[in-house]
Amino acid sequence: MQAAVASFTVPTFKLPSRTALFFDHRDSSKLFSSSIQKLSRKLICKPPAGKYLADDYLVKKLSAKEIQDLVKGERNVPLIVDFYATWCGPCILMAQVLETLAVEYENKALIVKVDTDDEYEFARDMQVRGLPTLYFISSDPSKDAIRTEGLIPIQMMRSILENDM
Repeated sequence: MQAAVASFTVPTFKLPSRTALFFDHRDSSKLFSSSIQKLSRKLICKPPAGKYLADDYLVKKLSAKEIQDLVKGERNVPLIVDFYATWCGPCILMAQVLETLAVEYENKALIVKVDTDDEYEFARDMQVRGLPTLYFISSDPSKDAIRTEGLIPIQMMRSILENDM
């Protein structure tokens, strides 16, 4: 009995030359000048002036003094304080969620934000270690504040506002 032998060819790969694997700094001026020419575009309209905050946002940026006055003052709605930074990706995502929440809870909650780069000492005193950090502060002084760190879903924020505040 003869065994059938299958024949096949092994594909071969040709590696690029050694110089092609490394970046040659002597040719960088040609590389960057050609890529800049390709990227030049004509602007149709003026870019927005603000980076991530606009005047018409519902969630307002406040100073440390203003936040302390809000916490110590008389309130009949819960207060949500968002500690953020403009360079923080999750903070930008959280800002969108907080804007949605501000629309839903327009008269039932007050949502404000504090830039940790501008108010470094206040963020340190509030023990902000990671961004974004949210503080849910009840209008009832006998209730403890709830602190969350990191990006949290809107359902969790709704649950905290409805059940714990």
